[in-house]
Amino acid sequence: MIIRKSPDEIERIARAGALVAETIAHVGEHLVPGVTTAELDDIADAFIRARGGIPTSQGYKGYPRAICISPNDVVVHGIPGDYRVASGDLVTVDVGATLDGAIADSAYTYAVGAIEPEAQRLLDTCQDALWAGIAEARTGNRIGDISHAVQGVVQSAGFSVIRSLVGHGVGRHYHEDPHVPNFGAPGRGPRLSEGMTIAIEPMITMGNPDVLLDDDGWTISTVDGSLSAHFEHTVAITGEGPRVLTPRVGIARERARLLQ
Repeated sequence: MIIRKSPDEIERIARAGALVAETIAHVGEHLVPGVTTAELDDIADAFIRARGGIPTSQGYKGYPRAICISPNDVVVHGIPGDYRVASGDLVTVDVGATLDGAIADSAYTYAVGAIEPEAQRLLDTCQDALWAGIAEARTGNRIGDISHAVQGVVQSAGFSVIRSLVGHGVGRHYHEDPHVPNFGAPGRGPRLSEGMTIAIEPMITMGNPDVLLDDDGWTISTVDGSLSAHFEHTVAITGEGPRVLTPRVGIARERARLLQ
């Protein structure tokens, strides 16, 4: 069942979204060579709780940490641990936060130090795909319009969409209906209407689109070890168009997108 939120609910989700964005930026400030992902998780946990929030991932279906941190070929759900970040890494910081009963969800893939040009192109493409999907998140469109827009950007660049992982509704619960795939035909799927809040999240790879699940039951990686990228925003469908509820803090490229 798709849950449509009232204007007051959307404002509460937006406040949770601001905390999510601030947390991603705060973790990014500490994302330097030599730091462990467990140390970054502790930083995120303390930051969220100090501002009255709760890390939504912690304890969700048994997940053990506050946030997900996924380096390089790890696409999603990387459990923070003793991995030490190195220069040249791509590291995805995926944060869900609950504030006053409302939930928002966002992810950002950071480049650590200097990276290869093709890795940078992967990041740029994934961000472009996210914004192409957001542009279609309008009243009267369908989920398939978002999916098709994301797929078109990714495949035109020569990269692969990971088809087994999808976006989702969010707001009252961490994962709600509808699913938001990153591939599909336009004009298909549930119709978008005012009050829907969805997480749009392209997850892409340089190589094979297939993934594998680690023995820990959470970590999902590319089967061929190819680099991956993951960008996500929580978006509200409004009468004035899509509203990003997790706008980035201190990231010029995204600020420019929001002002377009």
